[in-house]
Amino acid sequence: MSNDFTLTQLRYFMAVAEAGSMTAAAQSLSVTQSTVSAAIAQLEHEVGQPLFLRLARRGLELTPAGRRLRSRALGFLEDAGTLLAAVRDEDAELEGEMTVGIFAPLAPFRAPVILQAFERAYPKVHVRFFEADQEGLRLALAQGRCEVALMYDLGVAVDAESQVVETVAPHVIVAADHPAAANPFGEVSLRDLEADPFVLYDVPHSRDYFLALFRQLGLTPRVRHRASGYETVRSFVSRGHGYSILNQRLHHDLTYSGGSVVPLRIVEDLPPIKVVLLFPSLGTPTRRAQAFAAVCRQLYGVDL
Repeated sequence: MSNDFTLTQLRYFMAVAEAGSMTAAAQSLSVTQSTVSAAIAQLEHEVGQPLFLRLARRGLELTPAGRRLRSRALGFLEDAGTLLAAVRDEDAELEGEMTVGIFAPLAPFRAPVILQAFERAYPKVHVRFFEADQEGLRLALAQGRCEVALMYDLGVAVDAESQVVETVAPHVIVAADHPAAANPFGEVSLRDLEADPFVLYDVPHSRDYFLALFRQLGLTPRVRHRASGYETVRSFVSRGHGYSILNQRLHHDLTYSGGSVVPLRIVEDLPPIKVVLLFPSLGTPTRRAQAFAAVCRQLYGVDL
């Protein structure tokens, strides 16, 4: 293996990895397909192993070596741009495209607010959000398809590659005509609700977290309904089908079904969910990813 690769070859490689085909990458780069193919072939020669698997009728798929290269190439190309700006005695303003992974249930609550603040601070960076579950986000980070991911810490080790953005306490929601809704302090004990039907927010990791809250108190909820949609849970509750526990709170109490819910603080001391930013484990976070984290710090007041 030699080290005679070029920045152009790396950029072409990243375009092919993103598009999944030589033809689509060539179109996005405004060059011929043969030019892209030659660059990839030369890069594979320098690396000493294939970077893509050629799959019949399925385009191209990154090999393990290709995934490792993609994870590191983002930061490398960004550093190259910073170096050129320094040589030219220019300010290295952030620009380009950035893909941010986000846990799908978090997206409607956090993505629009963060995007508005980030675009105001860095107008030359185009952010694309990739919504997925926890496993999908970890895979996207490992494959270099995201520069950073905003997710819950459920099933994720909070380590050197992650930063806590916010802690969100669980709360109960009940229908407006539920007896607990009349509590003058806006609070309730889970022990008082154990016999009531429970509507479980049934998505991976989150359901385990909610059920663990009951186990911690030695309680067993009467799970009457399971729903994988956040608004579905709220609608079921608003129509009197049971109570539920959620973390994210809306700015209003109306539901899609036309009813309303009443949020109540849980009197028992229960663990919150942590909202974290997770970075790829290979290489250092890009400047864009670090800037994204800084915007989250400004919005949520957390010292990242």
